[in-house]
Amino acid sequence: MLFALGSSIREARKRRGLTQTELAKGVGIGRGSLVRLEGGAIQEIGIRKVVRVLDFLDMELTTRPRGAPPTLEELKKDRES
Repeated sequence: MLFALGSSIREARKRRGLTQTELAKGVGIGRGSLVRLEGGAIQEIGIRKVVRVLDFLDMELTTRPRGAPPTLEELKKDRES
């Protein structure tokens, strides 16, 4: 789950042409924390920090039951890749 979140953040950051340093500075977290978040390897990170990163990238965090089928948006995204 964290790996998927991190991958989404990395993709959004790159689409915006931001470096990890620029994004980390923009949201007030350390670059090392961002590197670990994007890699899905961070052990502990506060939800407020995650929300700040997502807000900065115009993203939102959503939830759904485990094992639920993919959404239409997810299917479209997979087709485009």
